Amino acid sequence: MLKQSLQLKLGQSLTMTPQLQQAIRLLQMPALELQAHLAEVLETNVMLEQEDPEDEVELEAHFTAVQQTQDLSQTEPVEIEVVEQPWADRPGTGSDAARAEDDEQPERDIADERGESLRDHLLAQLELAGLSDNDLSVAAALVDALNDDGYLSESLTDIGDTLRPEIDWDEEEIERVLLLVQTLEPVGVGARNLSECLGIQLAQLEPTTPGLSLARRIAEQHLDLLAQRDPSPLRQATGAEEDELALAVALVRACHPRPGSLVSSSKPEYVIPDVFVRRKGKGWAVELNPGTMPRIRVNQEYAGLLGRGGAHTTLRTQLQEARWLLKSLEIRHDTLVKVTRAIVERQTDFLNQGDEHMRPMILKDIASAISMHESTISRVTSGKYMHTPRGVYELRYFFSSQVEGGDGQGTSSTAIRAKIRKLIREEDPANPLSDSRLAEILSGEGIPVARRTVAKYREGLGIESSAERKKASSR
Repeated sequence: MLKQSLQLKLGQSLTMTPQLQQAIRLLQMPALELQAHLAEVLETNVMLEQEDPEDEVELEAHFTAVQQTQDLSQTEPVEIEVVEQPWADRPGTGSDAARAEDDEQPERDIADERGESLRDHLLAQLELAGLSDNDLSVAAALVDALNDDGYLSESLTDIGDTLRPEIDWDEEEIERVLLLVQTLEPVGVGARNLSECLGIQLAQLEPTTPGLSLARRIAEQHLDLLAQRDPSPLRQATGAEEDELALAVALVRACHPRPGSLVSSSKPEYVIPDVFVRRKGKGWAVELNPGTMPRIRVNQEYAGLLGRGGAHTTLRTQLQEARWLLKSLEIRHDTLVKVTRAIVERQTDFLNQGDEHMRPMILKDIASAISMHESTISRVTSGKYMHTPRGVYELRYFFSSQVEGGDGQGTSSTAIRAKIRKLIREEDPANPLSDSRLAEILSGEGIPVARRTVAKYREGLGIESSAERKKASSR
């Protein structure tokens, strides 16, 4: 028979508070997603306000200086100096301002934000062509039959069937309108095949252009020989001299094989780096991108009006949420600084000398260095980018697996890929290196890898096998 009783037990447990959940969620957000989230919060919480740039004061730049070693062949501890500064006081003037001290006139990319599709682009030209109603309807049907590259994807017979019974035209009448469509911009749209597309573009040149007649003949009859990249069969088929053939081939190669792709409705997507890494004197500087930093603060006027009474419960709740949000953003900022600093400290050789000197590194290495959990490192490196003199890299790029060497030291898989790419680039085209030979060379350098591992890395780099490379060089 069961007996009921009361027991007192003392224990500890980890509870995910709303504040901790918010901090974790903000830590994982990329820059654009964070900005969108803050814009939404500003609309719902009256206790938060956007900072006014005119009220900001200029403070010292926040950066981490990494001292460069005098001898790159020797690995020494890297000293790191951190100039702390409150994250909310940083002036945010965009990524161009962050580069201003290096470039007096920074280059700016201007995005095409028209959002105009190829169809809209062509129909706008047809509306100004003064066509009759029937011609305009047929031209619109032809434009609808174009694919993204600008080629006609349907036959004239099928297009004629879609026009009936309103317009009962034969193929000859439809082709007359097609020739009109082929005069529109971009030049080459409306073609039924590559040969016709190149012919339309070559027809726009002056008749006296040197090599034009031969170029049109190559586009009509000898594209297969041109694709072989060997001038001998093409010279033999055309009977042309070497100089004339070179001019004609240059004209054909100057044409665009996919003219429709020149007009795109999709807006370009740019990667916004969260961190800038630049050379400073004898070392490296790591600086957070001020353009991605949050520019919000607590509205002190509203907060001061609340007083100490018990009224206005909703506003007090919003004030507490605003303070939690700012604290979470500060945690995100500090964590990103620590992780980036640790990565740059360990990958200084990569910044100085390139991919071949990438050190093997896993999440656990950074977690141990800054005394954080691996899951935190995983969140902060997801979707965050670092701008370096060698390019823009996701923070995850610096983490790679390790291949143990004969000397007891490991080599990063990124470095192995770079070595394979370099060996293939410097090989004799007539006698390319096989995967087995590449494995032998790497093993001789103290990197024991199997042939199948080399093949996997080579395929991942998009490089053909030795047999295919030899075949391509003999053409």
